Amino acid sequence: MEHSGGIQASLSGRYATALFELARDSGQIEAVGASLATVKSALAESGDLKALTTSPLITRADSEKAIAAVAGSLGIDPITTKFLGLLAENRRLAALPAIIRDFQTLSARHRGETTAEVVTAHPLDDGQMAALKARLKSMVGSEVMVDASVDPAILGGLIVRMGSRQIDGSIRTKLNALATAMKG
Repeated sequence: MEHSGGIQASLSGRYATALFELARDSGQIEAVGASLATVKSALAESGDLKALTTSPLITRADSEKAIAAVAGSLGIDPITTKFLGLLAENRRLAALPAIIRDFQTLSARHRGETTAEVVTAHPLDDGQMAALKARLKSMVGSEVMVDASVDPAILGGLIVRMGSRQIDGSIRTKLNALATAMKG
């Protein structure tokens, strides 16, 4: 794969690459991407779904049945539904967040975009998100898709990861640096 870079090295990357290639060859990249975004939101909002994907106590058969029901209730496209079933069958549902992230990176590259993982202490509103995207675009020279997450532990500011680059503007990191400097 000429455009997968280092993603294929990891387990999640191999699954994401296989799903991406299937979606691309079927002309379904957008549909699969939208379904994965729905699954990502559901994982964040539902403790039960998160438990289903991570608990070693749930049998393979129960996991497959439950994930099929979830896919149906969320209106997931057929390719993604089959893929989720395959993950359940292979006991790999715990890798789902990483697979979704890797798929988003692959589809962004396919569209000529760069993906930035952004962590903030509080959710960004639409205006802040637009300003952030504009700033990142001016830095990298191409459209930037933002994969935003919230981590109150950073206290404030933000952390941006694009490929191997990381910009850490979090208050927690600044306080740690200040504490280290004061120790002398």
